[in-house]
Amino acid sequence: MDDFLILPLKRESLKPVVEIHLEAFPGFFLTFLGPCFLKTFYGSFLGEKTAVAWVAQNAGDGKILGAVFGTTSPEGFFKRLVRRKWAAFGGAALGALVKKPSIARRLFRALFYRGDPPSRPGLALLSSIAVSPGARGKGVGKALLDRWTAEAEKRGCPGAYLTTDADGNDAVNEFYIRSGWTVEAAFVTPEGRRMNRYVVSFPCGGR
Repeated sequence: MDDFLILPLKRESLKPVVEIHLEAFPGFFLTFLGPCFLKTFYGSFLGEKTAVAWVAQNAGDGKILGAVFGTTSPEGFFKRLVRRKWAAFGGAALGALVKKPSIARRLFRALFYRGDPPSRPGLALLSSIAVSPGARGKGVGKALLDRWTAEAEKRGCPGAYLTTDADGNDAVNEFYIRSGWTVEAAFVTPEGRRMNRYVVSFPCGGR
C-alpha cells in the first residue's frame, strides 16, 4: 500500500507546494520570480471550476510530497487569469521586475503562453507537476499524473497535452513516454528553449 494519499489542493497546501517548486526547479524563470509570485500562481487554481489540482500527502505526518496542476479549458482559464489577476501577479512579481525590468515580456509569456496548442479540440492542459526531491523514486509523480488524467477524463476531455523542455530534461521526457504520452510536436520559445509538446488520449474521454 502506498504511504501517501492523493488529495485535492487546499489553501493550506500552498506554502509547502511553493517550497517544493523552489526545490524541484532551481534556476527556472518562475522560481526566479520568487515564492510570493508562485503562491499567487498556484493559488489561482483554487476555486476555479476548470482547474484540476491535486497534492500528494504523506499518510503518516501529513507532509506534502508533490503536486500537479492543470485545467480542462486552457484558453478560458488563462484568459480569466489575465482579466482577474493581473494586478495580483504584477504586485507579486514587483521585486523581480525592479531587479530586472527586461523580464516583463517574458513574465507574460511564462504565465499565459503554452506554445501553439494541438489542433485536436477539447484537450486538457497539464501545466505543472513537481515532486519533492526527497520523495522521488517512490511513485509520487506517477500517482499524481494518474489521478490528474483520471479527473480530466472524468470531466469529459478526450485527452490532454503538456509542454516540457527538450534539452537537459531526459528524466522528465522519459517519465511521460513511459506513462503513455507521445511527442506530438516540437517548437522553440522566443528565448530559444527547445520544447516538446506531448499528448495523450483518454479511452472514454469526451463521451
